[in-house]
Amino acid sequence: MTNTPGANSSAVAELTIALMLALARSLCPMAAATRAGEWPRAAGLSLEGKTVGLLGLGAIGRQVARRLMGFDCRTMAYDPVPDTAFAAAHGVALVPFDRVVSEADYLSLHIPVTPETRGIVNADFLARMRPGAFLINTARGELIDEEALLQALLSGHLRGAALDAMALEPPPADHPLLSLPQVIVTPHMGANTDAATNTMGRMALEACLAVLQGKEPAHRVV
Repeated sequence: MTNTPGANSSAVAELTIALMLALARSLCPMAAATRAGEWPRAAGLSLEGKTVGLLGLGAIGRQVARRLMGFDCRTMAYDPVPDTAFAAAHGVALVPFDRVVSEADYLSLHIPVTPETRGIVNADFLARMRPGAFLINTARGELIDEEALLQALLSGHLRGAALDAMALEPPPADHPLLSLPQVIVTPHMGANTDAATNTMGRMALEACLAVLQGKEPAHRVV
């Protein structure tokens, strides 16, 4: 058995940036109001001059950091095994976990689900986030205690959240997070682009050809 590591990294990174911008400019509620015949004015926020925090600087986190370089924002990241050369080359400040959580205006999750990270975004975690911050999750829904997130949003402590993954997929239609205008929920679509699909297909084909030729495939899963 083989897999295709990194094939969808750029696709997920692009969605992450899109969600940040959509939150910052209240894009979804503004578009909905306009469709309803209104012509609203909203005081949007920018990425310029803000702090973007990345929890995880693996394949996807690095692609997000690359794209953030054009927004004139401050990028900081925490990773247990940091790529110091990449960080230095791309203007990413490597800082402790607690600093990323507490200083980010936009906090983006790029960590796997493990026994240690399952439910890591709990009430204590959210309370440590900067008031008025945004949370973006294009990783796994199991990272977040959704009830705690709901309360942080209802209280106004967080300004908004964007979730491409939920604990239960699809979520029930009456899920309370779906009713909040400051929350964007997308159907775990981060990896679904033409480029990502083509790359995954090519890597899978290369693995099949390697096996048929009696060679070791590049990415064997053991």
